[in-house]
Amino acid sequence: MKRKIPVIITSLVGTVLILSVFFPPAERMGEDFSIFFDIIAVFAFFLGGGNLVRIHGNKIYKKARDWGFSAVTLAGFFLMLAAGLFKIANPGGIAADVTAQGSLFQMLYDWIFNPLGASMYALLAFYVASASYRAFRAKNKEATILLIAAFIILLGRTPLGVYATAWIPEQFSLMQIPNLAIWIMTAPNLAGQRAIMIGIALGVISMSLRLILGVERTYLGTDNE
Repeated sequence: MKRKIPVIITSLVGTVLILSVFFPPAERMGEDFSIFFDIIAVFAFFLGGGNLVRIHGNKIYKKARDWGFSAVTLAGFFLMLAAGLFKIANPGGIAADVTAQGSLFQMLYDWIFNPLGASMYALLAFYVASASYRAFRAKNKEATILLIAAFIILLGRTPLGVYATAWIPEQFSLMQIPNLAIWIMTAPNLAGQRAIMIGIALGVISMSLRLILGVERTYLGTDNE
């Protein structure tokens, strides 16, 4: 019985949300369920924060490997939490917006979080470069096509690509590297993106039906009754 009730709730809510899109009388109920989701999400934040403290607190207590990083994580977590909850140094007081200019929360966000985010994003360039080197090696026919397409697109974004094919007549403008790069992005690439999106949509539909019909029960912790 403990497992049947969540399955019934999931089936009911999923069915109502689907009907609310196609049948106007059920639209209000779908909006109410969306509000319930927001309320549940608030409790998820508490669970996430508690889990963060528990995991990193255990690492610090046991002096596990790299426990110093856990200490920095918890220090940053509690500092941002206190700055946001108590509106520390907020010029408008406790009732003002948490992101008001001059508040400790906003200063920590602008001076620490944003630079760290930019640094992490910059580091991704090196990982992308190494992954591209492995993917673009012409080991087979498909990799060769990918290598040629990537080279054309990269070259088409530089002045060298414009100058290298500027001599091609206007009636054959598609053969100019910048135009060819645009065609690759708007035709083959877009077709592949749409195929991926259709596949994702079909996967979402199939998984949703499995959840609504009670076939998929892994969200209960186990797939067995």
